[in-house]
Amino acid sequence: MKKSKKIILAIACIVIVAVLAFAKVSGGSLSTVKCTDCDGTGIVEQVECETCGGEGEVRASYWALVPPVIAIALALITKEVYSSLFVGILAGSILGSDFKFTGTMDILVNDGLIGAVSGTAGIFIFLVVLGVVVALINKAGGSAAFGKWAQKHIKTRAGAMLATFALGVLIFIDDYFNCLTVGSVMRPVTDGHNVSRAKLSYLIDATAAPVCMIAPISSWAAAVSSYAEDGQGIALFIRAIPFNFYSLLTFVFIIGITLMKFDYGPMRIHELNAKTKGDLYTCGDKAEVEEENPSSNGKVIDLVLPIVVLIAVCIFALVYVGGIFDGSNFVDAFSNTDASIGLPWGSIIALVFTIVYLCARKLVSFKEAMECIPKGFIAMVPAILILTFATSLKNMTAVLGAKPFVADVMTSVAGDFQNFLPAIIFLVACFISFATGTSWGTFGILIPIVIAIFPSGAIQTIGMSACLAGSVCGDHCSPISDTTIMSSAGGQCNHLNHVSTQLPYAISVAAISFVMYIVSGFVQKAYIVLPIGIVLTIAFLFVMKMAMVKKYGKENV
Repeated sequence: MKKSKKIILAIACIVIVAVLAFAKVSGGSLSTVKCTDCDGTGIVEQVECETCGGEGEVRASYWALVPPVIAIALALITKEVYSSLFVGILAGSILGSDFKFTGTMDILVNDGLIGAVSGTAGIFIFLVVLGVVVALINKAGGSAAFGKWAQKHIKTRAGAMLATFALGVLIFIDDYFNCLTVGSVMRPVTDGHNVSRAKLSYLIDATAAPVCMIAPISSWAAAVSSYAEDGQGIALFIRAIPFNFYSLLTFVFIIGITLMKFDYGPMRIHELNAKTKGDLYTCGDKAEVEEENPSSNGKVIDLVLPIVVLIAVCIFALVYVGGIFDGSNFVDAFSNTDASIGLPWGSIIALVFTIVYLCARKLVSFKEAMECIPKGFIAMVPAILILTFATSLKNMTAVLGAKPFVADVMTSVAGDFQNFLPAIIFLVACFISFATGTSWGTFGILIPIVIAIFPSGAIQTIGMSACLAGSVCGDHCSPISDTTIMSSAGGQCNHLNHVSTQLPYAISVAAISFVMYIVSGFVQKAYIVLPIGIVLTIAFLFVMKMAMVKKYGKENV
């Protein structure tokens, strides 16, 4: 480790210790229990109120958001994800236990790590199965055949990036599924046109969650509907789509920056190296060679058919889990589904089909197919580890009571800033989603608050869209977000490279979206404000390109 990095890390550790020590002295680390009988307070671990023995409700302070802030800051300083996440989890455990050793270990192991693994076991299975399917397709030569086909039909770098974007938009069922499927299909295409892995990961990330957030038939729409009462969730979700500026303007941004053929921020260096030197990585981890001797008899259908079967069976599994055979219609089935059950359910069937199909085509032997199972698992180990730690960190915010703290803050400012409230909600959602790494958890906290603040009308729709858009934006920027992690895995890009290169792009669109939510608070017509947002996005890109050309010269943009 370089001397400067050691100094920075030492300073960071001292700051963390100081923060925790201040928490202990101030008493701010503890979630308290407000007794419903006498208003006395007690410690969150206690079942009864200290004052009268009555039952209480959990209340929390800003300390609930300190652990993820520590983890994110360390990750950005040290460029090392695993230890940074673990330190954040440990800080949350210490705060949650009131600095007791045994309590810290209980929270760390039970609420943190075990809770993370048990809560996301279905997604882990899906990741592993998808990794195995990709390994099988590579071994059979399907990816190589698709790469050769794409080189003949997709002639330019812009075409490769637009094709990646289009495929991302088409796979709108689930963001996890989107990230890994688009990555595995499009990597040979973008590699063939010298598109950097950082840019590929950005394209994956910038379509996965945003398209799910504007698709009424998706696991995200189902999640949103579950947080709204009286069955109004889907209706609210659909009405909010035209005002979901971050998702819609991100699509405009991708198309614009691709057609205008320029980049800025850290992404410019990655893309310049890819175009001029053929270096797809610039820095950080390099992807392992997936298969040294793929079959020479593979065809494009050997990639397309398994992916199509995977998509079809996963859609069927999602609506089956949602109860479509129990009398529910298609939309209701999606509203009631559980992606952590439906995706592994469908992916296992697709895996069996892929093995049988490729063996019948004599592209792989049964022994070679079985050898692909551990290879697929190994390919997904980094993503699984990061996802485990990130989910553990989210559990820490729940232990410390982030939800009631945010609810108190939001309701306290609602009355005085009615027209500006959509913009405020957008910023709050961005911050919570960035700090906790979860869109679903963020709109789970904010949707009931938004509905309570805005009883009805267009302003309720705008408030709802601001909540959803901010959740996606923060999730998009956060290094501990599961979707960000999946996008790094799908693009086989160093995780922190992906975060650092996409952050300026995400912040640019977020700034434009914030302005549009201010305008929307006064002009509550989507057909007026959305075109204004599109024009602002395109104008911003023209200004940025002029600035880049002026600074670096046209040949270096």
